[in-house]
Amino acid sequence: MKKYFAFIWIFVLVFIDQFTKFLAKTNLMNKDPITIIKGVFELQYLENTGAAFGMLQDRILLFVIITVVTVIAILYLYSRIPYEKHFTPLRYILIFIMAGAIGNCIDRVVNQYVIDFLYIKLIDFPIFNIADCYVSISAVLLVLLLLFYYKEDDLEFLKKAEKDERKMKGKDI
Repeated sequence: MKKYFAFIWIFVLVFIDQFTKFLAKTNLMNKDPITIIKGVFELQYLENTGAAFGMLQDRILLFVIITVVTVIAILYLYSRIPYEKHFTPLRYILIFIMAGAIGNCIDRVVNQYVIDFLYIKLIDFPIFNIADCYVSISAVLLVLLLLFYYKEDDLEFLKKAEKDERKMKGKDI
């Protein structure tokens, strides 16, 4: 069951992301924003053909390639993490990052844009979605874990992976 744990979670998280985007498209498209907290938070429909903050507009193939490389790298890293309770936070963070990347990639491939709908009006923050939350919050948590929770010795499994790669390439005898 351990093998499938990550895939089940990724599927559930991607489903939540896609379902909320479906709801946004159905209930917000071509309509006025819905105020949740006046002057603070709204639901507002936006079709984003770029990346974060609207950068790199209409570069769908680039985003798909980046997503595929990211997913492969995360799967590789995830497979190297020891099955110990100490590494559970790291496992969950990688699951959320992968789910966010896949969720937005699905939009880019299917729609040619990403559906964004969460708007923090108070600080005029760019409109975003659930997949963006997965990636952003997980990235911050990853940095905090690496700075304050995991010690250098905890990450020896990464060095072992590098050494194994060098052996396979014949560079380490």
